This record gives sequence, structure tokens and C-alpha cells, in this order.
Amino acid sequence: MQIKPRYFKLNFTTSHHQFYISDNAVDLNTGSRNFWTKEASQDRLAIENGILGVGTECYGPVKAELYVLNKKTDEANFDQCDHIVEGSLEVESGEIEVLNCPDSSVELKINVVPGIYRVRVYSSNLRSVEGDEGKDSYRVEIWPGTRINRMVLKDIMGYNCRSLYRINITCLSI
Repeated sequence: MQIKPRYFKLNFTTSHHQFYISDNAVDLNTGSRNFWTKEASQDRLAIENGILGVGTECYGPVKAELYVLNKKTDEANFDQCDHIVEGSLEVESGEIEVLNCPDSSVELKINVVPGIYRVRVYSSNLRSVEGDEGKDSYRVEIWPGTRINRMVLKDIMGYNCRSLYRINITCLSI
């Protein structure tokens, strides 16, 4: 599936340390017991049918860049990020939305070909946050892919989980 690469700059207010990336056609079931589990909170990515919850360090302001790509980028710079996590999102409607929390206001709509997409979230400057604000920022990459379970590629403690072949990676500081 060939899609047109696109770039979007996001700057919006959310709350509860999260925002959502969702298929336009799904019910937003973010209150499910399976959504923000202990593991999802630690990994900074909640996954439910047709919706992802992205964990943020700030309570309110979100500064992010979102890239829609044809394929996974091979140029990931692990050293410039505090945390990197990846998951998948099924988009049946052909429309991806970025939503704030808790009122689910649509911050961005993106038309795509229906299918399975991989989503990788790079979180940076997490340690800059004091109180409800800081200089944390997020880079989101979305490309056509296969369904996967959540994978942590690098955790906030700096332990690098570069093994992209394992599913449900748990990073531990030893």
C-alpha cells in the first residue's frame, strides 16, 4: 500500500497525562480495564480496539510532530529520546484522529487507506517537566504495517531495548 508522506505539527492542551490516536469509526473505550493497565502506564502506550492512548509527562500542554510514512524509518535516533514505544492501530474508516483528553476534541484528522498501521512514539525531554509543564515533546510516526503487541524500544531509565524481534518487551534496570 503506497501512501502520501505527510507531516503535521501539533500544539494543544490535554489533561490526565495522555492523548489519543484513533480510528474515526470506533467507540472511544478509554475507560476499559484493559486500556491503561499497569504495563500500559509504564510503557506510555495504551492499546484498545481502534484506539491508542499516548502517555505524556505534562498534564496539559502537548507539543508533538506527527509523520505519516510509506514505511518504517530506519533513521531512529535512540540517543535523542528518553522513551520509544511502538504499537499497532487498525483503521477501518480510512480516517485517523488525534484527540485530547478527557473531552476527546479532535485536534487533527488524517485521511489514510483503511488497514493496519504501526505507530511509534518518541518521547523527549521528559525530565524537564516540573509540576504540570515542561519542555517534553513527542514525535509520532505512522506507517502501514502488521498487527503487533506493544513494544518498548527504549525506556525512560535509558535502558535500550533495540531488539525489534521480541514482542511484549519488558525493560528492566539491573
